[in-house]
Amino acid sequence: MFDRQELIQLFHQRALKFGDFTLASGKKSTYYLDGKQISLHSLGLRQVSFGLLDLLADVPFDAIGGMTIGADPIVGGVLVAAAERGQSISGFLVRKESKGHGTQKFIEGPVTAGMKVVVIDDVVTTGGSALQAVDRIVEFGCQVVCVVGIVDRKEGGAANFAARGLPFRSLLTIEDFGIAAPSAG
Repeated sequence: MFDRQELIQLFHQRALKFGDFTLASGKKSTYYLDGKQISLHSLGLRQVSFGLLDLLADVPFDAIGGMTIGADPIVGGVLVAAAERGQSISGFLVRKESKGHGTQKFIEGPVTAGMKVVVIDDVVTTGGSALQAVDRIVEFGCQVVCVVGIVDRKEGGAANFAARGLPFRSLLTIEDFGIAAPSAG
């Protein structure tokens, strides 16, 4: 049900912008990929959700999640797609700051210590946001078995995950949009 070319086309139509941008990583860029324009659109979320399940078909995991707010729609979409396929997985969201009342948790969702989890991010540059989610869910007691992104900008994220012993996969790379990845060094 995942159509790679349709997802690429949706990015071209809805989420790829050119100009002068400062990314969350602090890096400057002449293009910007607004992943929320994909994950908050019905056709985009459908492609992302089924694509991620296909990408993770050989990875045993109990739950999938990431930093709120970027991961929120993706988690919901993947859970619905999994249910449609008869898969039972849980979702979780990682708060940037602990809840200021009640349980004061960083992690929201039906996850428990010992679960094998996948951490997701929409657009991966250096991987900083996903690594923050990794740190929080590991502190909580879960084992991160893979990090996944919708698009890898190929600007150090994969190397940063590898340095932490974390397998990384992405549905697309920046090269799928006809943009050359930056040269190393």
